[in-house]
Amino acid sequence: MNARLRALVLSLSVIGLAACASMPERSAEAQKASVVRDYDQTYVAYVEQVARKRGVDVHWINPPQARKLQSGD
Repeated sequence: MNARLRALVLSLSVIGLAACASMPERSAEAQKASVVRDYDQTYVAYVEQVARKRGVDVHWINPPQARKLQSGD
C-alpha cells in the first residue's frame, strides 16, 4: 500500500510540473493589452474632477478610447 501511495504522489507531482512548464509566458491577448492606446484624456479628466467634488474614487477598468475623426469622401 505504501508503494502505491508513493507512486501516486510521484506521478501527480510529475504531471503537475509538466503542466506548469507547458504554459506560455504571456498570451497573445496579454501582449495586445500591453500596447499603449490613445485614451480620451479630456473626458477622463472631466469625470475624475466631478467625482473628486462628490467624494467618489474612480478606478478605470476600461478607460474610454479617444475617438478619431474620419475624413469625409
